[in-house]
Amino acid sequence: MAGHSKFKNIQFRKGAQDKKRSKLFSKLSRDITIAAKQGIPDPATNARLRLAIANAKAESMPKDVIDRAIKKALGGETDAMEEIRYEGIGPGGVGVIVEVLTDNKNRAASNVRSLFTKYGGNLGTTGSVTFNFERLGQIVYPAGAGSEDAVMEAAIEAGAEDVESGEDGHTIYTTFEGLNAVAEALNATLGDAQSTGIIWSAKMEVPVSGDAVVSLMKLIDGLDDDDDVQNVWTNADISDEDMAKLSG
Repeated sequence: MAGHSKFKNIQFRKGAQDKKRSKLFSKLSRDITIAAKQGIPDPATNARLRLAIANAKAESMPKDVIDRAIKKALGGETDAMEEIRYEGIGPGGVGVIVEVLTDNKNRAASNVRSLFTKYGGNLGTTGSVTFNFERLGQIVYPAGAGSEDAVMEAAIEAGAEDVESGEDGHTIYTTFEGLNAVAEALNATLGDAQSTGIIWSAKMEVPVSGDAVVSLMKLIDGLDDDDDVQNVWTNADISDEDMAKLSG
């Protein structure tokens, strides 16, 4: 299996450690509701719902909150919700993919476009950026799930495509189609994952440094703060030095 660069895929999501837990629960609840709406509201037969519930449990979401999220789908409360993907070029020529879940696509489009413009980017058309990415499954385990060799062996046996291990944990990559099967096989050997989902993985990174890094992070933070935005992905290659300046 080929190794993944530390910055091969930079994912910025609501629910990061510096965000309020209520925002994380809100996002996870919407994931559950949409998954239940798009299929049978039974995790035993709905793979997407099963993964959404697993992610919620990994973040210690109470069972009653999970149940309420499923019931919203049954009650038709999300009939007006749409999943939309926006693509654009951010500061430094970086490709940016924004995944939105909204009940007002005009509002969402206006907000996303405004943020790109404000921070020196340009919103593009569908397909203008995604050709530089590939759709993969991603399963994350904490470091305590096992040694690097043990996790690698389990991943190979489960049919995974790639594994990246470090001090913070293990990230396992699968094909888009194979995520559910690999996740269930790993659950049997390694236990519950920290998170499971579909990602946009960059085929080629774009080096970014200096002021462009600052502007890019402001764009990502602005998008992340928007209630309609679910996920933001980039193909930015940011050096450890520039990241340290931001955190410092």
